[in-house]
Amino acid sequence: MLNSTSTTLRGPFSLLVGRMSLVRRPTLARNGRAFADSSKSTKDEDSGSQTTIHPTHSNPKATPGAVNSQKPDFDLMVIGSGPAAQACAISSSRRGKKVAVIDKPGMLGGVCVNTGTIPSKTFREAVLHLTGYRHQGFYGKSYAPAGRISMEGILHRVSMVVKGEKDVMRNRFRQYGISHIYGTAHFTGEEKTVQVTSVAVEEEERKRKRAVGTAGAGLEVEPFSKPFTTEKALVAVGTTPARRADFDFDGVHIIDSDDLLSGSLQRVPRELIVVGAGVIGMEYASMFNVIPGTRVTVIDGRPDVLTFADKEIIQSLEYEMRQKGARFLLGEEVLNARVEGDHVVANMASGKVLRGDCLLYTVGRQGNTAGLGLDKAGVEVSKRGLMTVNDNYQTSVPWLYAAGDCIGFPALASTSSQQGRMAAHHMWGGNEGDALKAFGGFPYGIYTIPEISMVGYTEQQLTQQKIPYEMGVARYDELAKGQMMGGSSGMLKVLFHAETLKILGVHCMGESATEIVHVGQVAMDMGMDMHFLTENVFNYPTFAESYRVAAFNGLKRLALAGYTDVSQHQHEGAASP
Repeated sequence: MLNSTSTTLRGPFSLLVGRMSLVRRPTLARNGRAFADSSKSTKDEDSGSQTTIHPTHSNPKATPGAVNSQKPDFDLMVIGSGPAAQACAISSSRRGKKVAVIDKPGMLGGVCVNTGTIPSKTFREAVLHLTGYRHQGFYGKSYAPAGRISMEGILHRVSMVVKGEKDVMRNRFRQYGISHIYGTAHFTGEEKTVQVTSVAVEEEERKRKRAVGTAGAGLEVEPFSKPFTTEKALVAVGTTPARRADFDFDGVHIIDSDDLLSGSLQRVPRELIVVGAGVIGMEYASMFNVIPGTRVTVIDGRPDVLTFADKEIIQSLEYEMRQKGARFLLGEEVLNARVEGDHVVANMASGKVLRGDCLLYTVGRQGNTAGLGLDKAGVEVSKRGLMTVNDNYQTSVPWLYAAGDCIGFPALASTSSQQGRMAAHHMWGGNEGDALKAFGGFPYGIYTIPEISMVGYTEQQLTQQKIPYEMGVARYDELAKGQMMGGSSGMLKVLFHAETLKILGVHCMGESATEIVHVGQVAMDMGMDMHFLTENVFNYPTFAESYRVAAFNGLKRLALAGYTDVSQHQHEGAASP
């Protein structure tokens, strides 16, 4: 974590976990890639575009895959292809480095694109559309444009978006001359060496690889297994859902979040039991909770859910979910679960017995580091398969880096991408450009229904640290935009220092919460006070104007609280309209 001087008036969502600060941002040179003069051109059979294929070695005397080559086969080899992997690979390629990305067939884009962020958020959008949720304020709760909602209908949208994202990534790798190898990789214990085993791929993918030379590097398209030398390596393999050993996961009655997106669940459950009230559990619970005919029960051993977030916001989220039928069993433990016919039965430590069509288990995730041979490379991993890195995303082995979910908190696609860039910066050095740092930090978005987002301090943290603060609140039903959305429920809360008026935290719930939080993030990064919000003009009608409403509300609260010096901060005209 950062030292105390760098965390003054900063909360956990106002820091990129220490590692993501105080390094230099590299200039993104447009002509930074060094291509060999002996490159040749071939035509992409799928798109008809011309693609340059680069020789595997700049040194013509070097032997492909030879461990003792004078020049390494690659400057950087990346294991995984998620946000951290992509960012590091592209940033390195922009610096003229020769890069290879290795990932399993069907996993282009990593966990983010295949089983995590992209499909889960698309799942949410599909549910919102098919249920007509956004329009029920006008047309009633019975309004549902899609009629009967099916898992097939929901997952159709998911598959279309995932396919589109993968096409974008293939094109991006081609543009930057990054080699994409379908297969697995592990460390052998030899210095700066990665053993790669490629695998056969579908014919369509084989044609693409044959046309573009494995997306830019001239590697073989036939399966192979050989060691490659590399100057640097990055592990960015993501995580998978953790599973209880005593649960019989069958993909239908007892499932995890990966099963949910795989298509093994043929119909929307009428009774869904969600074990685990973390981010993933609450997101999926809230999605199914708005589907007509589905009842959701959320179970967690903790007395409260999402305790890292603002308490009032979470209480509002729970209220909204309960209003739509959700049941919360908190402080409860599931002793066992078994399948009986077409149902699953869960026995609780309290003596309760729950029956449902499906049990979704969302307690914890495990790093995908097994089988990488990290122990042979001299790198230790935790029991959860997570790796330890320093502030530069470097492991205990100097040439080996790690980033993304496989290093633990915060495990967000947004922060993982930034981590990958910062790892690349440290790998290749350079002092050009502006400082690459987190400024005020990163926002946290939770895609429940309704969605919530936050950046900076919570009220609990400010109280614990004895920081004098006040808050300004704007409620969506007071906004014209909120009325246009059918009286959309939601709120924005801005926390600010009672004496300096500096903005300390922003918390919002409702439509577009994960979008408008960035206004507060920028204001905090710039060190702005509440007058920054009152004196700037916001488009009308928008949800963003809630900042101005909240600012006026907060300053009024401060005056009523007896802060007589508030008037010294008030600029002429800074009064509630």
